[in-house]
Amino acid sequence: MKILYLDCTSGISGDMTLGALLDLGVNKDFFLEELSKLGVDGYEVKIQKKDRHSIQMLDVDVILTGEEHGQCHEHKHGHDHGHSHEDHDGNHHHSHHHHGRDHGHAKERNLSMIQEIIDSSTISAGAKEISKRIFEEIAKAEAKVHGKTIDQVHFHEVGAIDSIVDIVGVAICVAALDVDVIYASLLHDGNGFIQCRHGLLPVPVPAVMAMLEGSGIPMVQEDVNTEMITPTGMGIVKCLAKDYIKMPEMSIDKIGYGLGKRETGRFGAVRAILGTAHQPKSLDALVE
Repeated sequence: MKILYLDCTSGISGDMTLGALLDLGVNKDFFLEELSKLGVDGYEVKIQKKDRHSIQMLDVDVILTGEEHGQCHEHKHGHDHGHSHEDHDGNHHHSHHHHGRDHGHAKERNLSMIQEIIDSSTISAGAKEISKRIFEEIAKAEAKVHGKTIDQVHFHEVGAIDSIVDIVGVAICVAALDVDVIYASLLHDGNGFIQCRHGLLPVPVPAVMAMLEGSGIPMVQEDVNTEMITPTGMGIVKCLAKDYIKMPEMSIDKIGYGLGKRETGRFGAVRAILGTAHQPKSLDALVE
């Protein structure tokens, strides 16, 4: 049995999860080709290795190039304005400027608009199903927080291109990895307040709390004065993980690290572990 384990002890966001899954070995050219099937304009994807805490991690950065440039991004782990956007050997840089369907310039999107983008694309059926499930989960949480119906919710931040790329990108990778089961660690978030479009919000942010409510998902609050779990990250892990446990007994085949953008003064990455359920050797094998 093929197992994917998401280590969320440093929190979880869309870009961190995407980086970790790509770092497991999903072919980047395949990933970018699949992503282009969304038919969405106005963005570039930068994929590059970075050294943090003396560990090589994969950083995924979605750079808005169209009319949505300057719009508030989904309040994920911040954007590292200090890092260079120059290309280096071995880095993947892909720009989307399609002349076909143009879904990319809506300032805000509701769930049905995002579902239309996904359904009209030619990504795999599995990736479509995962993507839509995650967006619906987040929409339900936002609707509850804002006192609206799910159809009335407009995604000011989660509907921005970078978060569509994060969520659909994660779905593409999960479908490509073709695992049998996904588990996650205990979730860790910070404290204090975070600035977003609606003003200063307490951490964990309301949408994350809404997704946790009644779910039975375990979460611990760390003494870190910032957000560690974003709504996108929460939606992803809630829809993907079968349970939240210590790493199950398995043979480890591959490890991936997805770098976070926010500096917390500590290790800041999602660690994805791909493994095979441990099968004890038979008595005959032991005596050979």
